Amino acid sequence: MKRTNMRRFFPLALLALAGCGGSDGRDQRAVIQNKGSDTLLNVAQAWAEAYGSVNPDVAVAITGGGSGTGISAMINGTVDIANSSRKMRESELEAARGNGVEPIEFVVGYDALAIFLHEDNPIGSITIPQLREVYGEGGGITRWSDLGVQVPGCSSDEIVLVSRQNNSGTYVYFKEAVLGEDGEYKLGSRDMHGSKDVVDLVENTPCAIGYSGLAYATEHVGMPCVAGEEGSECVSPSVATAVSGAYPIARPLFMYTAGEPHGAVRDYMDWILSPEGQCVILERGYAPHTETECT
Repeated sequence: MKRTNMRRFFPLALLALAGCGGSDGRDQRAVIQNKGSDTLLNVAQAWAEAYGSVNPDVAVAITGGGSGTGISAMINGTVDIANSSRKMRESELEAARGNGVEPIEFVVGYDALAIFLHEDNPIGSITIPQLREVYGEGGGITRWSDLGVQVPGCSSDEIVLVSRQNNSGTYVYFKEAVLGEDGEYKLGSRDMHGSKDVVDLVENTPCAIGYSGLAYATEHVGMPCVAGEEGSECVSPSVATAVSGAYPIARPLFMYTAGEPHGAVRDYMDWILSPEGQCVILERGYAPHTETECT
């Protein structure tokens, strides 16, 4: 690493520890900066809160903004940990290495990417090819009647597409898993900033369809089972089907650090991957990265 970069990438948690402090030293706490995926935002906040009881000398500051935003901040040395609902792209890895950073990847859990419908929508199952026709550029499914249903409250019959902004890892994963490597999204979707925003809009819009992490589901939306192709088994999104891989659009969830973590950041990552930390992610509706028994 060039000498000019050494101060820049000095661990933020240690900088915070050195810079915080009352005159008697009792208020000194390391502050870990954690930023990125909105899919992981709920569990990241839960981890941070629970860790305060495990190690009161460490505070974890959580912000969202999307996977791409968190990864960029990790590359630039402004956060300790980047949350991501997708793997880093090759271009991001190259940018990191060009900046003197070798990212370290941690798989911290798994998520079923659910399809959300208004609670009055009668569709109980959908296939990946149908979703491709709904969301993909040039796709021929534009009305609910194209799927053989009439949706109460949706007099226009038009399918209102709800998606995520393009800095979202969920947006990228859905594009790759559903639209295909060369697929592109249709124009005209309502692109939401966060996972909760997707569910809120679908909940209040009879004509809408959206996608987001299972953990953001509410009792006021429908979640059809999903089949990989016509005639194959239709599998409902759940923690169990995400763990088993039976659900066709389940994905790993990641945290990235700029090089091997040390000190407070290392301890925090070890705790997240421990049974105690993995029980927190299970409680929030995600699948743990390893089989975990929780009371």
